[in-house]
Parts: sequence; structure tokens; C-alpha cells
Amino acid sequence: MSKKTIRILGIRGVPAAHGGFETFAEYLSLYLVDKGWRVIVYCQEDGDGEVFQDTWRGVERIRIPVAKEGPLGTIVFDWKTVVHAAKHQDLCLTLGYNTAVFCALLRAKGVTNVINMDGIEWARAKWSRPAKAWFWLNERAGCWLGDHLVADHPEIKNHLSTRVSPDKITTIAYGAEHLTDVSDAPVRKLGLEPGRFLSLVARPEPENSILEVVSGFSAKRRGFQLAVLGNYSDSNPYHAKVRAAASDEVRFLGAIYDKPIINSIRFHSMAYVHGHQVGGTNPSLVEALGAGNAILAHDNRFNRWVAGSGARYFSDAQAFSQVLDDIQADPSCLERMRASSTLRFKSGLTWGQILGEYEQLLDQYVTTPAGDSVYQTKQTGKF
Repeated sequence: MSKKTIRILGIRGVPAAHGGFETFAEYLSLYLVDKGWRVIVYCQEDGDGEVFQDTWRGVERIRIPVAKEGPLGTIVFDWKTVVHAAKHQDLCLTLGYNTAVFCALLRAKGVTNVINMDGIEWARAKWSRPAKAWFWLNERAGCWLGDHLVADHPEIKNHLSTRVSPDKITTIAYGAEHLTDVSDAPVRKLGLEPGRFLSLVARPEPENSILEVVSGFSAKRRGFQLAVLGNYSDSNPYHAKVRAAASDEVRFLGAIYDKPIINSIRFHSMAYVHGHQVGGTNPSLVEALGAGNAILAHDNRFNRWVAGSGARYFSDAQAFSQVLDDIQADPSCLERMRASSTLRFKSGLTWGQILGEYEQLLDQYVTTPAGDSVYQTKQTGKF
């Protein structure tokens, strides 16, 4: 009997090396392979050459070389990916809508396509007007061209429901590993004392509230450190402003991608700071919950749903400073916050739960060997 088959589009490839969607694709691919699926992932390669194929841990990888770099290279890769996938009648899962207009080819060829609609990308302050227009157009295209949509947060579903029927949208959040015993050696090697530092992992952009956090933290002596991860350049005005606002208790550690080091930083933080103002379910926040971190988050509807009532929230530098004052006045609250984070994580953000929800959804649209989708057979009663 033929296996259920799925093709995953919209990412750089697996194994993960480029962020949240790649990490999710890696976990989902391996999960589905273990469940007996045939999983095909499109991977972007640098340079010229012919398309080639290999296998990684049971996952089939179609590797497409692209000579162009940066965003233009990604657009070229996405187009080539869609052209290749359109030659087959396998179920597609497209991660992100940044080039959703290309999905018109899949629809024209009758290929079923489920799209994860990510966040409200066009609302991000960092983009130019042309870029915002491009993302806005593709969000609309994705809503129309996708056979079904996935929202990673209830507020994202509410937003998308202004474009299409809510019945076309399923909410499935993001997952993370549950960290229970992590070495503190990487933390000590960085010159940090376990349990005596806050951690902040984010791109250094205004919408991530880094200036507010650094300013609020640096308003007075704290007796512990703030570890900030990310690439900072003095040639960037915002980066320079953040550095200028920092006291000597702020540590800029640079960009760290090594998973064991990141896990150690999260696990041994006294609290995790999440300043993101825009987006749905942010992977870094879920990973912090999985590490049992006490959460200090920017006060918005996205973060409140993810982190829950056990987190502490702030809106500006002064409010962040006050949160720290409150914690220092009652250090025992951190244990209660950690317990709340773990409870929230286990309530619906573990990889087992998230991947199971994805398989249940994809099962409704996957094509059977006879050519009918499981969803169709359920509706008609023909098996």
C-alpha cells in the first residue's frame, strides 16, 4: 500500500539552521516519517547546478541550487519549488505566505495546499513601504489560494477571519522541548552565574522592545546581569542607542546559534525577557516556557495568550524597571512564575501535542492511493 505523502515548501531546508519554521519542519518531518508517511522537503542550495535529491533520516530532500543571494534568491527558490511540486499530486504544506502568489500554480494544477500563515508580517515596522505592500498582497493571496490555513495563535485566526471564513482556518500553536536537566557549563564559560541573570534572545529591532528593556534594567544597580543575544553593530543607529543605554551589568553576547548553549542560557536564567510587540506564537517564548523560565513579557494580546497569567508584563522602560523592583522585593515569586510557565507549556505547547494536531489536520487532506482525499471520503462515506 502506498504511503501518505506530503511535500513541505517555504523553508530553507532540513536539518534546521535558519529559525523557527525550519525547526518546526524538522520536528514535523521526523514525526511523520516515524508515523509511516513519505515526507519530501524542498531545500535551498547556494550556487548553480542541477536539482538533486538525497535522504536525511528518512526524509527525502529535493535540493535546488540558487545562484542569487538574499531575499531575491529566496523568491527564486520559492518559485522553483512550486514549479516542481506542481508536477505532482501530493499534498503540500507551505510554511509562510511571503510568496503565496506562486501558489496559484498549485491551485491551477489541482494540488491540495495547506498554508501556515505565520504572523502579520506586513505590520512590522522594519519593512519599507514596497515590502509591506508585497507582504500584504501575499497574505491576501495565501488566504484565497490555500485549501486550508493554519494560524499559530487565536489572534492570528481572528485577523485572518476578516479575509476568509473561520471554517477555513485551524489554530495550531508552536512547540518546544521540555528541558529538565541542562548543564550549566556553557553558561559559566560565558562568565554568567546560573540563576543570577536575565536572558533576552531577539533580533535587535525596535518592535522587540530591546531599548526599553535595557533602559529599564539599567535605571539602577540590580545585583544581577542581563544577557542580551543578537548581532549588534555600532553602525546601526538603533543598535548604538541600545548599547549606549546599557549599564555595566548588561552583557551583549552576540548571536549564538549553538543549541546546547542556548538551552543552557534559557534553563539557568532567573527569568526570560520577551519584548516582542508583533506576531503570533513566538518560538523563543514557547522555548522559554519549555525551559521553565519565569517570563517577563511585553504586554500585548499575543504574549498574554502564550505566556499566560503567571507571567509579569511591561509596556515601557519604566514599567519594566518596576517589574524588576517587584521581583527583587519578593524573590519567592520567581518560583511561582516558573511553575506557572511549566503548567502553561504542558497544557498545549509540547511538540507531541503540536505535531499530533498537525497530523490530524493533514490527514483530512492527504490523497489516498485511489486519488480521493481522506477528507473527501469522510464527506461522501466512500472508503
